[in-house]
Amino acid sequence: MTNGKTGDIALPECQQGRDLEDFHRALGMITGKWKCEILWQLVQSKHRFGELQRAIPNVTQHMLTTQLRDLECNGLVKRTVFAEIPPRVEYEITESARALRPVFEELFRWSQAHFSAMQARSTTSPGSDESAAPLTHL
Repeated sequence: MTNGKTGDIALPECQQGRDLEDFHRALGMITGKWKCEILWQLVQSKHRFGELQRAIPNVTQHMLTTQLRDLECNGLVKRTVFAEIPPRVEYEITESARALRPVFEELFRWSQAHFSAMQARSTTSPGSDESAAPLTHL
């Protein structure tokens, strides 16, 4: 909130700083090489570890484990262990993370429009760069 206002109410200078800190903290919770893709998969439905690994190309087992643990520590992912042999573990998003669904859906729509327009420009422009491939697995 760079103008220091929320609607018509002016915020005190200290509130602006707290709002910006909260925003940066929120971004930190969802940014990372694989966090958004993990959350996108879990917004769709619960997944087991192997399902997530197959759904997210190129993620290593170590990185997926690390990112899931971080998301769990931040209260965005819930891990449920079932007392079975072999043990079964499912991951799902929390209510807090479920509120991000409209954000992910809008980002997905934006990516489709942006990359479709970019691809159309590259096919009509002489000497275009074909390296900008559209997102396909969100």
